[in-house]
Amino acid sequence: MLAFLAAHLSTVRILAPIGALALLAATAPTRPAPPTTDQLTTRMSAAIENLKTLRCTVKAQERIGGSINSARSIMKLTYKPLRIYIKNQKGVEVLWLAGQNNGDAWVYPAAFPYVTLSLDPNGKLMRGNQHHTALQAGFGTISDLLKTTGLRQDNSFSRSFRYVGDTVLLGRTSHVLRSDYPQFRWVSYKAGKNETIGTVAERFGCGEYRVFERNGLTIGEKIPEGKVLQVPNAYGRRTTVCIDPKTFLPIMVQVNDDKGLFEKFEFADVIPNQSIPLQEFSKDYQGYKL
Repeated sequence: MLAFLAAHLSTVRILAPIGALALLAATAPTRPAPPTTDQLTTRMSAAIENLKTLRCTVKAQERIGGSINSARSIMKLTYKPLRIYIKNQKGVEVLWLAGQNNGDAWVYPAAFPYVTLSLDPNGKLMRGNQHHTALQAGFGTISDLLKTTGLRQDNSFSRSFRYVGDTVLLGRTSHVLRSDYPQFRWVSYKAGKNETIGTVAERFGCGEYRVFERNGLTIGEKIPEGKVLQVPNAYGRRTTVCIDPKTFLPIMVQVNDDKGLFEKFEFADVIPNQSIPLQEFSKDYQGYKL
């Protein structure tokens, strides 16, 4: 009898842990499958495209004339119609409203002559020391990295992005899209008829800044037909985009080229699609110096 009980107790002791493990396995939460590259690029592009409003703080690092310029700005934007307010750490303020001020931005320079100016957002005074225009504030340049167009001569850069896993950035997990493009190089291009800096940049997907910086061009000038330009064949040698898995909006973009860091943007305090009072896009709004 004792032997019989001992045998059965042994069986119970063996089976009980197995049953408990099976129960735990059945009730344990399952981790979501990691996104594919196509899913991640599609959701990020859709999140940017579907923005109605955006508040954020942006830390920018841009290589200008061989040196890295740093700036931190707060931004407020509405889309459709586009309204933009930017203020950087030096107190410079920019306000641009679609259909107003003859297309110019109101700019308070926070320096002499301490009066509000009306400036072309695509002009030399507003573009001379930065890679992008005020009209590209927010995520305007990021979706362009993945975009292909009919004018683009080679779409291999846009197709080179891959989901490479997750990382922790600003204390949060983010998905990482990365383009490794070792074939990045400068090439010669003979300008065609009615060529502009914008059309050349679109042909090569390299951004306007490198075109006018490398070739000594003035922003906005037409390029003589037949002029030979030196342009990059893509936007970067290594480009990394970190994406918030909750909003699918970028929180960091870093571009390296043949000279090292070209630009880096970090987005914090991102608040998408929360109503912004129209008064905050007025020159007379309390606290503005416009």
